[in-house]
Amino acid sequence: MQERSEKAIILEHVSKRFRSEENPGNYFHAVEDISFSIEKSSLTVIGGANGSGKSLLMNIISGLMKCSAGSVTVSSKPGLVFQDAATQILGESPREDVLVSVRNCKIPKAERNAAVEEALKAVSLLEKADFPAEFLSGGEKRRLAVAAILALKRDIIIFDEPYANLDYPGVQDVNRLITSLHKEGKTILLLTHEIEKCLAMADHFIILQKGKLVFDGIPAEALTRDLSQWSIRNPLAAYNSLTDLVWL
Repeated sequence: MQERSEKAIILEHVSKRFRSEENPGNYFHAVEDISFSIEKSSLTVIGGANGSGKSLLMNIISGLMKCSAGSVTVSSKPGLVFQDAATQILGESPREDVLVSVRNCKIPKAERNAAVEEALKAVSLLEKADFPAEFLSGGEKRRLAVAAILALKRDIIIFDEPYANLDYPGVQDVNRLITSLHKEGKTILLLTHEIEKCLAMADHFIILQKGKLVFDGIPAEALTRDLSQWSIRNPLAAYNSLTDLVWL
């Protein structure tokens, strides 16, 4: 994969098809004919309902899965923060976990300790470096996943449903981290159906529906559209009374 201009990611007519379980002779497209580009150092929100193809697209962009058709170009290898960040924790403490990452990626031994300390400091986990990782909060576990990525000097970071199972302080915690990474020049992709929690941070907004790209532009433009046609609730909807506090 080669760098092209100042783009961090370029997708051209990307499709992914799978064999139908009910009719093995038939195929269906999970994502179909998707093209877009993402600028370096930008923050892009990719929205869409569950099953729209967001996570599949993440796997294709990161190289975990090959597309059936089309091409993907990235400027550097992305780092991934999965929806369940706890599944990425391999060490008993934050320090041990980041050390596992730098060892696996064959960072020179003389550089490992400094890389670990710097990464934990960047995500504000240095004070909990030797704390049992299993007892970290949801937000802290996502920060730890990011620390492992930073230790490997990755410039592109993809978050898959970063607000899953987080309370209000946890969401704030994750957003502070994402804002900081964006200011440092990292290219950020947020894949989420909870756009009301992050859209104001974005430079770029993409919407998927049933495996197809239905919007590619700036957030302000999207908010003038009827988002419900793409199974998204407009985040500008107002809550004025108790009766508004139910989605019908």
